[in-house]
Amino acid sequence: MSSHCDIAVVGGGPVGIAFALALRDSGLHVVILEAGTTKSATVDPRALALSYGSRQLLDRLGVWKDLSQVSPIKTIHVSQKNSFGRTLLQAKDLDIPELGYVLPYATLQGTMQDALLRADELTHLTDAAVTSLQSNPTEARVTYRHAGHERQLEAQLAVVADGGRLLEIAHPPKVSDYGQSAVIAHVTCTHHQSDIAFERFTTQGPLALLPFRGGYELVWTVAHELSQEVLHWDDDTFLAKLHQHFGDRVGKFLTVGRRACFPLQLKRAVSTTLSHTVLIGNAAQTLHPVAGQGFNIGLRDAWELAQGSIGCATGTLGSDAMLANYRKQRQIDRHAGIGFTDGLVRLFSNEFSPLKIGRAAALSTLDCFPGAKKFMAKRMMFGANG
Repeated sequence: MSSHCDIAVVGGGPVGIAFALALRDSGLHVVILEAGTTKSATVDPRALALSYGSRQLLDRLGVWKDLSQVSPIKTIHVSQKNSFGRTLLQAKDLDIPELGYVLPYATLQGTMQDALLRADELTHLTDAAVTSLQSNPTEARVTYRHAGHERQLEAQLAVVADGGRLLEIAHPPKVSDYGQSAVIAHVTCTHHQSDIAFERFTTQGPLALLPFRGGYELVWTVAHELSQEVLHWDDDTFLAKLHQHFGDRVGKFLTVGRRACFPLQLKRAVSTTLSHTVLIGNAAQTLHPVAGQGFNIGLRDAWELAQGSIGCATGTLGSDAMLANYRKQRQIDRHAGIGFTDGLVRLFSNEFSPLKIGRAAALSTLDCFPGAKKFMAKRMMFGANG
């Protein structure tokens, strides 16, 4: 069985849904193929850090007003363990109300799914597992299983937003393994500061505390070989070790919730476009969580591709010219985000003494130059094109 549409979206995560929602009034026939059900995201333990720029995009999509459990970030405190340097990034320096926001991934996913269900202009298929994606000079062909049957969908443009698994065998991405894992948990402390996020660089890697629900969402980077040990420490040991690495800025750590662990690597597609096909979000690039750039870059991928799809001339959707224009539009922001994130990880993981002293001095110096600090914060909030 075969059917036709203008755009087929592979993947029903927040980035794929954002792209589809941006097209709901475009007149284009859009089909979203989601392997899971609408309840799949509720078990995801991760918290997301959204930039103020991402809030603006979600507001344009009509999603922001419906989000609950959102904690604002007005200040980001950046420091290096065992060093004097530190810098503060503050929303007031950019004349915006907040730098960013923290919320559960499951909350964002559920809210966006609700918006998708209300968008009658869009076709949304759940339990639709895509098994192959092929393309030729005129169209893309998506094969998927749904309701026990194999089906095909022919589209002028296929948008891969599933994390990239679908195309990795035929088009292997570039992968850099940092040798690190992220241990995540919710922690409470004696001196909670409700709108301040902390990013602390240690010998193991960055340690982030994101304000949420009267405590903090912890993202603690550790070496791969230590991750299982850290996961299985008893609570007292975990909190004591956390205090040892983080210091006294939030007082004493009191409790830690359920922990989870994820391996960290930089994975990026060699090209974000193929014939009549575009990769966005984690399918295009999966980043280290330091600086919280991954989802925000993916959301900008979705928005700019949607605007390009709406604005392309009749008969040119998915064409080489359209895809080349999209690559050009996203090139600076994408490469800058990847380079900034990767550079931070590598720079602050190097324990060469002169470099360590230089990093500390740079943090202190940055705090003395408002223009440079504002430039960096603006790029983190809005991307290189912001």
